[in-house]
Order: sequence, then structure tokens, then C-alpha cells
Amino acid sequence: MATPIGLSANHLSIATGQPSLVLMSSGSMQVPVWSLSGGTVGQSVAGVVTGLPSGCVAVKVEIVVTTTDATTGPDLEDVYRVHLSQMVDDAPFTARYYLGNPVRTALPVAPFCSRSIVLESYYEVVPSAPLWVRIQREPGDPADTFTHPTGLAMVKVTPLDALSTPHVVQDVRGYNSWPMIQAIGEKLVCVYSRGSGHTIGEDARAVYARTSTDHGRTWTAETVVANTPGYGDVAVGKGLDATGAMLLWVRRVGKEWFQDLYRSTDGVTFTFVTTPKLDPAPVQITDVFAVPTVGLVALWFAGGYSEGTDHSWGKLTSKDNGATWTQTTIESGLTKAQWPTEPSAVYLGDGKLLAVARTEHCGASTARSQFQMVSSDYGATWTRAQTNIGDVLISTPSLILDSETGLLSNYYYQRGPGGVLRRRVVDPDRVFAHPLRWPASQAVAKGGQATIDAGNVNTTVIQGTHYLAFYSGKDPDTAVLVSALPAPAARDSHPDPSRLDEAGK
Repeated sequence: MATPIGLSANHLSIATGQPSLVLMSSGSMQVPVWSLSGGTVGQSVAGVVTGLPSGCVAVKVEIVVTTTDATTGPDLEDVYRVHLSQMVDDAPFTARYYLGNPVRTALPVAPFCSRSIVLESYYEVVPSAPLWVRIQREPGDPADTFTHPTGLAMVKVTPLDALSTPHVVQDVRGYNSWPMIQAIGEKLVCVYSRGSGHTIGEDARAVYARTSTDHGRTWTAETVVANTPGYGDVAVGKGLDATGAMLLWVRRVGKEWFQDLYRSTDGVTFTFVTTPKLDPAPVQITDVFAVPTVGLVALWFAGGYSEGTDHSWGKLTSKDNGATWTQTTIESGLTKAQWPTEPSAVYLGDGKLLAVARTEHCGASTARSQFQMVSSDYGATWTRAQTNIGDVLISTPSLILDSETGLLSNYYYQRGPGGVLRRRVVDPDRVFAHPLRWPASQAVAKGGQATIDAGNVNTTVIQGTHYLAFYSGKDPDTAVLVSALPAPAARDSHPDPSRLDEAGK
């Protein structure tokens, strides 16, 4: 990664509204900043970055902000977003326009303390073209609860190298999609479905599997897991049973919906286990994990994706290694905006569980952000809240808890413009009771930008390497891909931005 290119306040000018360039003073120190209102909507400033190195393919954009107001504190937040475009020869400079997502962060514990806020972690660029950057505060966003001005001191643009190319699992003609990936010992098993398009109930849709023993570089011949006449089969969740065999939930959709459980010891042959009778009938059952004193657990969600209150979610538990399951509803009567879908969960120890789920809404940061659900009593009761993870668009999460470092990795694919697979790494103790304190994301893989024809990451781990399966393309032809990534080191867990050490107070 190259040295950041900085734009100080003096290198920026008014883009919209009436922000003011002022000197922020503390003792003998004076810093020019753009004062951005906490009450007036539509204030922004912009500048142009030149001199990007020829080898860079993308940039990360950060801002440095501060405030002089004594009412600052970590219980308050402000919200910013970035607008980006490039002035490419012989093309309108709006052709590459990108509107970033609203980014919410907590204020520092004291005035005159600066914060670096990542507004975009991966925006693809043409290095020879000037980059236009516009920074806007969003006091109209419900999350912006700090009603006083903040000072924008600098914009930092960091050139980035290309991301590694993922390996192809399956790219034959058709809609290869919605993969599940699981390690059985040293073997990777990737299960996916294929149909004629983004449909779940067509008879042509079946579930297939391939395995790899060389870190995902090559894959064995495709085998059929489920191809039920009159139904569309889709793999929706995976995990391991107590013996180390792979469990796989397959959703079977026809005139009725069913959830079938399969087991495999080699990733090639899958044996039917059970079809539990469930009410409400889930849209999906997600990954299986083990919880002490409880047994095997999988979360589910049900609903109609409408604006009504027919949405719910809960858990399935099995004390006999998957042979039978008990269904429990955790929340029901939810609106679409309150509904956590496609959750991924981990057991943290000491009876504590943490799950992250996608939201089906967009718009303000408080509407679009992923949900976090936590339990301190082995999953008996849960608390749900929305996070500050807002660089999402109907983005399915997949969690990995590192047994050595204790770090939690949240992988998700930002659908639509950008088409980026992202990771956030955190000490789970930092966010368990503070869901708004997830650190900034890091781009780890690149895929297609068609909104629903790429995404749905699912992950597994083998000896310090994370494997990320997702799909990418454009209807009617998409491919299943796998990226391999080293597990994060302790340095990748960013500090809580709302806390400062004693020297910073």
C-alpha cells in the first residue's frame, strides 16, 4: 500500500451549502478546518487529487475530523459520506460517479481530539485521471445525534494494489449461486445450486458439490446432492456434527416449502437425515454450530418480505447430533425494517453467543446497517440491535471466530456499485454490548456489480486460512468463486474510535 495523499482544509472548497473555513484554536496551536453544521443539511466541500501512482487500481478515502464543543462524548454520533468521480479523457466526469454509504461513528470523549474515519475502503480508479472527492456531513441522518459543528481538517486518499484473484469452483452455463463452504479436516467442500436464473422454486434448480485438497485452486468433478422432481433445491446452511461430519440444510421449494438435512463424511456422497416439521415455516435455516449444554444450534428466519408484520426469527436445537430438532421462536410480529435475515452466529464462551444478520432495508445508516444479536445465557434469551456496519446492500454476513487470537471476522459482500467482498475484524468483547463500535471494513475480494447476481458469502477455516465462497456474474450466467485469505493478526483488530488513551485526553 502506497503513501496516502493528503488534502488539507486549504485544498478544499465549498461544493454545496454554506460551510465555513475557520481556524480551530487550542492554546498556541491553530488548525484550519471546514466547519460542518450539526443542524443544517446539505453542507459539503470538495477537492481534486492528482498524482495517483501508475500501479494502483483503487483508493481508500479517510477524513480527519475534530470538534471544540465540550458536549462531545462516545454516546453521541455524527455521520459522513463521500462522493467520488474521475475526470477521464473523452468521458463525462459523471460517468464514474459513486455515492458512498453514510458512515456513522461515535464522538471522542473530549474536545480537540481528532478522529480518522474511513468513508470508503475500496473505490476502483484510473490512476492517470484526476480524482474528485466531495465530503458531506449528514445531520439529517437519524444516527447523527451530535447537533454541534464538527471540523474537517483533512482528507486522506490512499492508493491500493489489486486484490487477489479468486479461484473458480464452477462457471458452467447457468445461474451457479448461493454457495456453502465447509472444511472436513483438510478438505474443502463447496456446495452450491444451479438453475436458469435468480429463482428458488424452479424444477431445474438442483444442489451440487465439489471438493478441493489444494486450498481451492482445483476442484473435483461435480456430484449431485439434491435434485428433487417438482422442486427447486438450494443449499442454505452448513456445519459439522459432533463426529466431524458435514451437515447441510437444503431448502426444497415447490407447492410447499421444506427444509431437508443431509450429512456427508467426504463431501461427495450426501445422505438424507431428516425433514423437521416446522411452524412457522422458515425462509431459510442457516449455519449449524455447537453450544455447550445445548447441543447443535442453527438460526432461522421466516416472513414474506412485505411491509407487514409477519416476520420472525428463532433457533433450532438438536441434542441427538442432528437426528431431531426443536424449534424456538425468538422474535415474531416484526416489520420488514426490524427483521434480521440470513444470520451467522458464533459461540464465544461463558454462555455468550453473537450473531450478525442482514437487513432488507436501505436508505439512512440506521435503516441499512446489519443487525447484531447477542445472548449471555447459551441462547435462551437474545437482544437485537443495529450496528454501524453500513457499507452493505442486502448483504449476507458470515462469521469466523479465531480460536488462537480470539478475533471475530465478519465477511459480507457489498452488492451493487463497487461489488466488493469486505471484512471487519474485531475483538468480540469490544462490540458485544456496543454494536455501534465495529471498526472500518477492509476489501478482500472483487466481484460483479449486478445487484442480486453477486454476493452471499459463506466461509470456513483450515489451519489459519479463511476460505470465502461467493458467487458473481450477471443473470443468466454466474459463477461460484472461492478466495483464500490469511486469518487476521491481532494488529488487524482496530481500536475503538470513541475511546482515547490518557495522552489524548
